[in-house]
Amino acid sequence: MNHSTAFATVLVDALVRLGLRHLVLSPGSRSAPLAYAAARAADAGRLRLHVRVDERSAGFLALGLARAGELVAVVTTSGTAVANLHPAVLEAHHAGVPLVVLSADRPHELRGSGASQTADAQARTFLPSVRFSADLPAPVDPRAQAPAWRSVVSRAVAAARGLRGQGPGPVHLDVGFADPLTPSPDVFAPSAVGLTEVTASPAPQPVLLPRGPRTLVLAGDAPDPATGRAAQELAEQAGWPLLAEPSSGARGGERAVGPYRLLLDAVDAHGPLGDVDRVVLFGHPTLSRPVTRLLARDDVELVVVSATGRWPDAGFRAARVVPAVAVEDPAGEAEQELAARWDRAAKLAADAVDAVLDDEDALAGPWAAREVVQACAADGSALVVAASNAVRDVDLAGRPLGVRGVSNRGLAGIDGTLATAEGVALGLGSARVLVGDLAFLHDANALLPVPGETRADLTVVLVNDDGGGIFETLEHASAVDRATFERVVATPHGVDVAALCAAYGVPHARPATRAQAAAAIAAPPAGLRVVELVVDRAAVRSRLERVTAAVRAAVLDA
Repeated sequence: MNHSTAFATVLVDALVRLGLRHLVLSPGSRSAPLAYAAARAADAGRLRLHVRVDERSAGFLALGLARAGELVAVVTTSGTAVANLHPAVLEAHHAGVPLVVLSADRPHELRGSGASQTADAQARTFLPSVRFSADLPAPVDPRAQAPAWRSVVSRAVAAARGLRGQGPGPVHLDVGFADPLTPSPDVFAPSAVGLTEVTASPAPQPVLLPRGPRTLVLAGDAPDPATGRAAQELAEQAGWPLLAEPSSGARGGERAVGPYRLLLDAVDAHGPLGDVDRVVLFGHPTLSRPVTRLLARDDVELVVVSATGRWPDAGFRAARVVPAVAVEDPAGEAEQELAARWDRAAKLAADAVDAVLDDEDALAGPWAAREVVQACAADGSALVVAASNAVRDVDLAGRPLGVRGVSNRGLAGIDGTLATAEGVALGLGSARVLVGDLAFLHDANALLPVPGETRADLTVVLVNDDGGGIFETLEHASAVDRATFERVVATPHGVDVAALCAAYGVPHARPATRAQAAAAIAAPPAGLRVVELVVDRAAVRSRLERVTAAVRAAVLDA
């Protein structure tokens, strides 16, 4: 067996032995040994192989599979192909999602020589945004070196899974291959010599929180379902209101509040609902300014729950960081009073949001968000939500029905939304993705069919307002004249989405009425299809203002 084939065979075998079940490949010549090794493992039923043409989409497909709970590797060839993975790696780093990157490289002696597709610093491309990295030179004696390669893979997988210290995240193995790159017919005997079984640290002992302070539980984005479960269990055990973002894994149960961000600034008969003493924070909150203001207040004790050396504290007010929390004593009077007010306000607020949305016939983003959440709750599909207005519409209008939600909130970019959703659907069985038009167009290559590859059961619900609708709700819309705003902020595009879908061979529907749209959204995901809802961007701001006023009036007047 030639050296490159042996090297690739050992790496793929080691990953599979350590739990790898999915490998995403963007083909290239230098990475061919890894491609052949992956294909052999897939043919033997040891892993699922997914081939994609575009490296950026491949990276986010892998990220979506990882967010579905799988150990995933993504393979690229050398040069700019590696750099195209950077957005997915950055998202995985900031969100804490395990991801193994294998980039093929030229032999070390060619660095700095001007050899084609040879980047001098390819092995350092993702630093410092990876939990582990290794620069592996082209082999000289595979049989002698194989145990060392397996050891490196063991360290990489342990780091990706967060079994020691930093928490889960991406890792990078830059792998040198020398010619020949084509497979050889002889067999490299499989072995586990050099593999290391790394045991996770024991679960931390919870810290008991004293009863008495008026307390809210806040759950931000959390790729690990255990984080969301912990937030929900604490809220239900303690009897505290639960403010859970769509991708927190905690948006369900009897304590979860729907349109909580509007309630933080609301006032009922007893005073401001945001008049609290303590917030217990799980995950990474990113969605709303009322939450940001809450976490930055001097008069609120912020307790952050994080079992790793990383924790969110954008307002610089964290009083304590604890690995886990619990409460024992019965709730105090002030806690019970706050919880009762929030329970009552939550129902009034959700009903007020529904009333505003039902008072018009036009298609709208918040209405679509409500329908998508209900559809996912009905058939058990996962929900993937794009950045900008889509995730905020779900946060505002989607009832807390326990739907499994995924959103790339590590850096909150619109990159790779469709590819991420495809990965989630492949990993969990089916999904719907709610996406705006700019995020849709930004990742249109994810629609590209690859012959022989499995299509995900994914319904893409596209809210098309011909530009950046979120900017209508921000200060930009009134900061400059309309022509400048449209050109450099809103960026309308006028793309014919039906024609684009036809070019990719993807079924497309553009329902004209709410009844037609509701039926299209509710249909169980079967294959890849796009349901396009054309909405009026000019109505985005006024609708949000009506919803906000209705919620505050309902809470205050009742």
